[in-house]
Amino acid sequence: MPKENPFDANSGVAFPVLSAEQIRRLRSYAVVQDVAVGDIVFRAGDETYDLIVIERGAVDLIRAATHDAPEEVVVRHGPGRFIGELSLLTGQAVYLTGLVVQAGRIHRIPPAQFRRLMAEDAELSDILLRAFLARRELLRNNSAARVVEIVGSRLSAASLELRTFAARLRLTHLYIEADSIAGQALMLAVQVETGDLPVVITPGKVMRRATAEIMARELGLSYRRAANQKVDLAVIGAGPAGLAAAVYGASEGLATVLFDMVGPGGQAAASSRIENYLGFPTGISGTDLTGKAIVQALKFGAQLSAPCGVTELDVDTGVIRLALTDGTSLESRAVIICTGARYRSLPLPHWEKFQGAGIYYAATELEAKWCAGKPVTVVGGANSAGQAALYLASRGNAVNLVVRGADLAADMSRYLVDRLAAEPLVAIHTATEVSGLQGQTHLAAVEITERESGIRTLIECAGLFCFIGAVPATTWLNGLALDSEGFILTDSDLDPSELGGSWSSLGRRPLPFETSIPGVFAAGDVRKGSMKRVAAAVGEGASAVQSVHASIGFHV
Repeated sequence: MPKENPFDANSGVAFPVLSAEQIRRLRSYAVVQDVAVGDIVFRAGDETYDLIVIERGAVDLIRAATHDAPEEVVVRHGPGRFIGELSLLTGQAVYLTGLVVQAGRIHRIPPAQFRRLMAEDAELSDILLRAFLARRELLRNNSAARVVEIVGSRLSAASLELRTFAARLRLTHLYIEADSIAGQALMLAVQVETGDLPVVITPGKVMRRATAEIMARELGLSYRRAANQKVDLAVIGAGPAGLAAAVYGASEGLATVLFDMVGPGGQAAASSRIENYLGFPTGISGTDLTGKAIVQALKFGAQLSAPCGVTELDVDTGVIRLALTDGTSLESRAVIICTGARYRSLPLPHWEKFQGAGIYYAATELEAKWCAGKPVTVVGGANSAGQAALYLASRGNAVNLVVRGADLAADMSRYLVDRLAAEPLVAIHTATEVSGLQGQTHLAAVEITERESGIRTLIECAGLFCFIGAVPATTWLNGLALDSEGFILTDSDLDPSELGGSWSSLGRRPLPFETSIPGVFAAGDVRKGSMKRVAAAVGEGASAVQSVHASIGFHV
């Protein structure tokens, strides 16, 4: 018999009991099925599953035995309850098995009908979404998380990359440090060595030297093109601009796909706290903000694939064809490029050696936990750097904020400048640069140099958080007009000489946010002239969709 899990199945949000009227409405989307004890309604590893509403009987959700834990019942669902969680929206493969333990009757709502339900019934859609989100958080913080075990090292950039991907997609998983007692025991049980790290373990499979791409493929999160799939809008990049474009495109009836090379969230997901975003007076973390936006886009029917990028845009045939990093391709009526910009690295010896082992480009709980209570350094003079410094100070770290410019207020919001000045754990070094790195396997100290005097100081540093510059992610683009720094030129910034013959046949100038290629748009940090703020990126992504409608209208 499976071990029982002390899972709280009485949470009203996560496990609501539906009314007779709500069940009646759900039945209109469903196929009825009588079930007997021992029937399997879905099995771990299945590519997809149905939303299941229980009229009579009971179903146990069971986590399979792992190398370090026995099989267990995660939760039991009875009459008036429904079975399903966030994976119904993300398309993730099934990771629990549904076993009938009391005969009765269920109603199955297949994926296509589930999409209809989410679009047509606002009340039921809200109930389902709230339950899905609550269930995912319960699963992530419960022994059910053992369905995916990641064994890695805090000194490994590859391990951090894998954990970041899992965190951004809110995947149900358990991370185990390789040098812990549990990690050593698990590595011995699955016969892996330090050179195999990071390792991802699922029931029946061990993935050595795992990457986000490998894990996504195994979990069913890779891009899967449906037969005869028609795409109206392809959004490249899932930061705030891309997520907004996906939400507005999908909600307005466009068949929308969303791609990201790393994981959704962009630079915003690296922000521990955003306090000047409309509607959140007490602030919100970048991860929470973008996480909610992901669910919102999926709710409206957008298809998210990550990690999956676009390597080339081909418009020679008169249609827009996208070549994807997995070797496949698709055609879309319009494209919005939202690939954003990445933070620069510093041209210092040993920089690459310490990336992921003391040098980080985000300040979230994942990175901060390895520096708990120790001195850290934040480099940068814009809002992201200020937010990172305050977050790290709130966790008890002594923070050295190193700013190349002489005036902190030049590029940082006033509220952050004032708060940093009032924070006793933050020391601000203006007109100063990081000039050296020291450490063995992990960063231990940094050298800073005052630009005017040339005075050098060595300071203890368990973590260097880098938030400098902005390099647009446009090196993959060919044939698109860019400025001298690589940012994409759009609409009024385009010189007539940069517009090819295809524009003459259209008889129009580029629309707002449209690039030098008809039907290809750009929004957010990747676009020349953008404001480089989360709220501005969201506005651009949403506004670009309006231009997409107009562009498609020209071709109808």
